[in-house]
Amino acid sequence: SHSTLGLIRELQRVLSPEAGEWVYFGATVQDITDTWTSLALKRVAEIAYRDLRALEACLLDDALRHRETLMPGRTHGQIGLPITFGFKCAVLAREIRRHIERLKQIAPRIAMGQLAGGVGSVSSYGAQGLLLLEHFCARLDLNTPDISWDTARDNIAEFANLSALIAGTLAKIGNEIYSLQKPEVNEVAEPFKMGVVGSITMPHKRNPEFSEQIVTLARIIRSQAALLTEGMLQEHERDARSWKAEWYGLPEVCMALGKALDLTKCMLDGLVVHEAAMRRNLDLTRGYVLSEAVMLALAEQVGKQSAHQIVYELSMRGVEQGLTFKQALLADERVTARMSEREIDALLDYRAHIGQIPDMIDRVVQNADDARFADPDMLYSQHSPVLRHHRYRTTDAWGAAPVSRTGRAAAVQARRPDGLRARRQQSKNSRVPGGRCAGA
Repeated sequence: SHSTLGLIRELQRVLSPEAGEWVYFGATVQDITDTWTSLALKRVAEIAYRDLRALEACLLDDALRHRETLMPGRTHGQIGLPITFGFKCAVLAREIRRHIERLKQIAPRIAMGQLAGGVGSVSSYGAQGLLLLEHFCARLDLNTPDISWDTARDNIAEFANLSALIAGTLAKIGNEIYSLQKPEVNEVAEPFKMGVVGSITMPHKRNPEFSEQIVTLARIIRSQAALLTEGMLQEHERDARSWKAEWYGLPEVCMALGKALDLTKCMLDGLVVHEAAMRRNLDLTRGYVLSEAVMLALAEQVGKQSAHQIVYELSMRGVEQGLTFKQALLADERVTARMSEREIDALLDYRAHIGQIPDMIDRVVQNADDARFADPDMLYSQHSPVLRHHRYRTTDAWGAAPVSRTGRAAAVQARRPDGLRARRQQSKNSRVPGGRCAGA
């Protein structure tokens, strides 16, 4: 049976006989579904924009607060070199900013109206068809397409794949917290409040509920993004085999993305950082985490490859013998012949080997400050150059001037910064323990 005939008949039933004759006049099903899809995507994009900016602010705040909070940097699942927790947060904040910019870029393309008739030629509305299309889109605050897009589904696929990218970052945040919350690591913890039950069989457990759900939702989004990308393969001027799959895939993407963003906000807002555990885990390496620093110092005298071999051999031997890195260094004549104990002690200072991390964090925060100041308050606000409408003639058939939309004026100068710099002085204890979303 026809997918929309029931809706048409119900509208006819509730309208007057005269008005009922005009229901779907000249329009095809896809005109209506594409238009309401665009309206829905506008709302979803607006929510995503709001939540991404909130996540960015939270990560920037933590990047500054933990700018010099030492912790292990890990590669291949093993401790490599010392970093700071602020470094992790700054890397993620920058990734979130790129998603914000991507969302701003695609916003005009997903806010597109459709009223083109059976094969997309706008033949049903005569000579005034394009003007009617323009008024139709303007009334709904949608962009007017240059040409119908019945079988051009790249805008839908683009939104779905951007959602998958965003969810990928959220899942990465969740996965990192999932790993660092393990009791044997215990460097961070999700927000918790009394009454939240982790297990009905093991009462002691505090499971990483936020992280688990975020990672699961990201997998759902990626799977649906693949389906919606398949929808780009269309035949001729309409192909319901591909187009109608959007009715299933897009709602799944939108709902999962909204929930994943909300969970990530709640998780980061109440994140507990265990600084002492981070330092303890660094100390578990007994100094071997600084092997690179010693190698580079030795390389100045014996060359890099020879220095690597020396430090490799004494490190492997020292670990097997239960020695600290300093003890292993002092026990090797190849080292003591070239370095004093005082020089070795200077090399074994964690803070001397975090590289340019503090400066990189400062650069990220400064660039984010500038970007956030230039951001529109809302993705589809009057100050955002997202919506535009063509002018096909100076007046329409009824004598009224076509609707126009203002572009981005100098209003950005009138807006104030969002207080990011002020939050740099925020006390470490300023957040509510457990976060406002604890146990959500």
